[in-house]
Amino acid sequence: MQIITTKTDLQQVVATCKKEGKTIGLVPTMGALHAGHASLVKRAVKDNDVCIVSVFVNPTQFNNKEDLAKYPRNIERDANLLSEIGAHYVFAPTPEEMYSAEEMNTTFQFDFAGLDKVMEGKMRPGHFNGVVQVVSRLFYLTQPDKAYFGEKDFQQLAIIHHMVERSSMAGTFGKLQIIDCPIVREESGLALSSRNERLSADEKQTALAISKTLFASLEWAKNASVQEVQQRVIDTINAVPSLEVEYYEIVDQTTLLPTDTFANAIGCITVYCGPVRLIDNIKYA
Repeated sequence: MQIITTKTDLQQVVATCKKEGKTIGLVPTMGALHAGHASLVKRAVKDNDVCIVSVFVNPTQFNNKEDLAKYPRNIERDANLLSEIGAHYVFAPTPEEMYSAEEMNTTFQFDFAGLDKVMEGKMRPGHFNGVVQVVSRLFYLTQPDKAYFGEKDFQQLAIIHHMVERSSMAGTFGKLQIIDCPIVREESGLALSSRNERLSADEKQTALAISKTLFASLEWAKNASVQEVQQRVIDTINAVPSLEVEYYEIVDQTTLLPTDTFANAIGCITVYCGPVRLIDNIKYA
C-alpha cells in the first residue's frame, strides 16, 4: 500500500490506472478509522481493481473551530488498518495541499435544492458547502468508477447523490456510481463513529440509550402517529442524564422533508452525550 500526500502524485497514479483499464473505488474518510470505515473499504476492494482511501480532516466543513481541533487524528494507525484490509492507496493531503488560501476562506457555492436547509444544515450552517467542496475535489482527482459512503450520515449521502446527479448531466464525473452502505454498529447497538473515541467508558454506556430508543420506536410506530413517535423519542432520550437531543426529525428519505406517514420515512437524530455530538438514524420503511 502506498501513501500519497500530493495531488500531482495522486493524479499520476490515477492516470496510470486509467491507461491500464483498471476500475477505481474511492472511500472518502476523515480518518480515525473504525470497523464502519473498514466495511466500506473491504467492499471497495472487492468491487474494483484499485481502492483509494482519502484520509483528510476537511476544515471547510467545520463551523466550530474547537470541534475541528478535537477531531481525532492518527494516520499511522489508519494506514496500518487500511494496509491490512487491502487498500491500494491512501491519499492524506494537508489542507494547504487541497485548497488555496482563497478557497479555505471562501464558502463554496452549490445549489442543494433545499437539502441543506433541514436537520444538520440548519444546525451547522455552511457544513454541507464544505462537504460538497471536498467530495467534488476528491472525485475530480481520483476519477472513481464507484464511491462508497455510509448511511449513518444520511443527509450527507442524499446531498452527494444530488451533487452527482447534477454533475453527471454535464459529464463531470463520468458514470460514477455512489454506493450506499448500511450503518455498522457495535454489538451493543451504538452506531460506530470516530467521535466515539472522545467518549469515556461511562459515556459510551449512556449513549446506548440513543440506538435503543430508535429501535424501540419501530414498535411505537405500529400504533402511533409520526408526531407522537417523534416526541416520544425526544422525551425518552432527554430523560437520560447527560444526554440532550439537538433534533429528531422523521422525514421522507428522498426529499428529507417532514412527513406525516411512515412510508419511505427515516428518523434522523443528533444527541449531545456530554460535550460529544453523536448522530444516528433509523428507517421506518
